[in-house]
This record gives sequence, structure tokens and C-alpha cells, in this order.
Amino acid sequence: MPDYFLVKHAPGPAWDPSRPRREQDRWDEHAAFMDALAEEGVIVLGGPVGEGDGDYALLVVQVADEAEIRARLAGDPWADGILRVASVEPWSVWLRSGRG
Repeated sequence: MPDYFLVKHAPGPAWDPSRPRREQDRWDEHAAFMDALAEEGVIVLGGPVGEGDGDYALLVVQVADEAEIRARLAGDPWADGILRVASVEPWSVWLRSGRG
């Protein structure tokens, strides 16, 4: 069983490339949804990858399996519109710092 799953969130068909991430429609609702998953311990780390707003977002999630995280993310106000799940991959951590 993997330690975590890595979820790659990519822009969906409703993404407006002329607007920054935090100015997309329904940002507040999306942010509240993601914050709730983080508070619950489902999302361990997350954020955009790349310069500025990034080309996509990466989430490190702790769930039992891929089906669970896909089901949970289906409730996101941005699901399959502004964002889409591009991939879900199991991740086994082999190296870990003793700090932090």
C-alpha cells in the first residue's frame, strides 16, 4: 500500500487563461472545499507547480485508494469544469528528513 497518492489537477474547459488562479470563477468555494480536505487530513500538501500560478496543481493526499480521492474531489466546485483530475498516482516515500 502506498504512503500517499499524488493528484495532478490541470485546467479544465472552463478555466479562463486570461485570469490568475485566485480570480477564476468560484475561487472562494473551491478554496473552502480544499481547506476542509486539508483540515480533515486528506490533503497533506498542495499547490501550483511552476512559476507564478503554475501550469497545474499537485496534491499529496492520504486516502485508502484512488477511488476514494476521486470520489472526494468530485464534490469540488471546480471539478471537471475549471479543474480536472489529470492523474492520480500512488506514491511510496522512501526518503524522509528527520527535520520538520
